[in-house]
Amino acid sequence: MDHVEIVLHYQPTVDLERGQVVGAEALIRWNDPQSGLIAPGQFIPLLEETGLIYEVGRWALRQATADFLRWLASGFEAVRVAVNVSALQLRDQAFVDVVRQILSVDPDAAQGLELELTESMIMEDLNQSIASLKTIRGLGVKVAIDDFGTGFSSLGYLSKLPVDALKIDQSFIVDMTDSSEGLALVSTIISLAHGLNLTVVAEGVETPEQQRLLKLLKCDEMQGFLFSRPLPVDAFEANYLRK
Repeated sequence: MDHVEIVLHYQPTVDLERGQVVGAEALIRWNDPQSGLIAPGQFIPLLEETGLIYEVGRWALRQATADFLRWLASGFEAVRVAVNVSALQLRDQAFVDVVRQILSVDPDAAQGLELELTESMIMEDLNQSIASLKTIRGLGVKVAIDDFGTGFSSLGYLSKLPVDALKIDQSFIVDMTDSSEGLALVSTIISLAHGLNLTVVAEGVETPEQQRLLKLLKCDEMQGFLFSRPLPVDAFEANYLRK
């Protein structure tokens, strides 16, 4: 595996009120010459086991930042790019310096970058996570909690975490249309997040009914196959970036 075979695909994030693309999640794909595109669930564990996740993670941050700056230079209404961070990266003492170095290429770089981390990952070493995330946000980078609701963190810590957004896990979005309890849970998460001045993003939105309910509940943004699958960078640019 090398960087020629690793590529980024982008899935749009859409403002629910305006229906406008406001962001994109950068998703790593392995473009194997023999097998074609391989989903991250099949190779990310291998990267973590071998330690290659550090190198590939740095590459993904660099590439996402470079794509954002290229869009900006080309006159596009550039959107922020969210990049997933692994637990190993977050625990790495050099991680903040890696982010700082990547941002140093251009004064506009920070405004285009968002880091996504799961709540369970943050809670593994809460004090170190808070310190790292405070420094990263101080650089101008946004931070989002991914797959919110699937971990076991105490809500009491949520107000202390230096984050900008919550991403509601797809399982809750599915349950929302199946039961009144599921709907109440999503409504509670959105209200809680808004009470803490956080942006709320619904993940895995696949049906018009899910979109309708999320809009009624005042969810801010959504991602999912209803709007678009993750796309190669050229297709994302052609379909969703405007000059």
